[in-house]
Amino acid sequence: MASFTKRGKTWQYTVSNKGKPIRKGGFATKKEAQVAAAEVEMNLQRGIIPTLREVAFADYFKKWIDLYKMNISGQTMYHYSRSLKVVEDYFGDTPLQRITRHDYQAFINAYGSTRSKETVDKLNYHCRACVRDAVEDMIIPFDFTRKVHLTYTVKAKRSEDKHLGYNDSKALFQELVVRLDTGLGYYLLLLGLSTGLRFGELVGLTRKDFDFEECTINIDKTWGYSKNSPEGFGPTKNEESIRVLKVNQFTMDCFKKLFKRLPTNIHQLVFFSQASKYKVISNANANKLLGKTLTDLGIKKVNMHGLRHTHASVLLYQKVSMNYVSERLGHKDVETTWKTYSHILEEMREQDEQATVSIFESMAV
Repeated sequence: MASFTKRGKTWQYTVSNKGKPIRKGGFATKKEAQVAAAEVEMNLQRGIIPTLREVAFADYFKKWIDLYKMNISGQTMYHYSRSLKVVEDYFGDTPLQRITRHDYQAFINAYGSTRSKETVDKLNYHCRACVRDAVEDMIIPFDFTRKVHLTYTVKAKRSEDKHLGYNDSKALFQELVVRLDTGLGYYLLLLGLSTGLRFGELVGLTRKDFDFEECTINIDKTWGYSKNSPEGFGPTKNEESIRVLKVNQFTMDCFKKLFKRLPTNIHQLVFFSQASKYKVISNANANKLLGKTLTDLGIKKVNMHGLRHTHASVLLYQKVSMNYVSERLGHKDVETTWKTYSHILEEMREQDEQATVSIFESMAV
């Protein structure tokens, strides 16, 4: 039987356990303490004894990343490392067992006071995954990240500003084709628009990845193009990112002609650049080239990642299935695609509404 004590402004529970009581405090309300105590009692009935040794949140988070995030890309690892640093700075040596939902909400509030929704959401996603495993490992009895309210103050870039519409995409495609003979960078932009590949996947392509008979490109690696990436070839973002993409004939023909006159290099990289620190066309230079091209066309600017969003947006506007778009982009699951491109589906709702009305209207004729 659990007992509850109010200590100052917070509540503590005590659960009997064969002479070794299990105590935990810091709950904002008695109800929270009761829920947590009920979970402990339920586990005890099943023969599951919670870990009594306190483990710092930051220490567990670091070990969790080392254990479960071994095969992620350098860029993704960078984001996890940033989340770890935030946890270390805020919680210090505070044990997981002493953190309550109230504490975690205060943490999110503090972090979100100067950041956008997208940034706060990423931190919370990392923390939640870690804490859930801590529950599975019986280090803590309940998930203190549950029902957290995400707070933020900085407005993220509007979804519609991250990609180009169909007509602008078509104008950009045609202009890139005209400029191909003036630099290798335009081939990079053309392929980014045609495939929706991540930048690391683009610069990681080698000649052998192109199958001109089948009009396909094989994606099974990336290339380190920044200080946050591994040097040279590296893994894809996830297993689902290993894929073979069908590419339009025109784009493939452009690369077939390019390979006939493009000098070889030791790694057979397509977008090799001897002058670059990382031996490939840099993300910064690619963005500059893209920005200049869009400015010349009188089109709003997007960056290289915006070309990936543009590729997906064009497919969705043309009624390509969400499942295929998810597969083509190399997303971990279709839920990621739904979340990223939900704004496009909302924009398409009016078209679907009119189509639905027309279908049944035609039955009356």
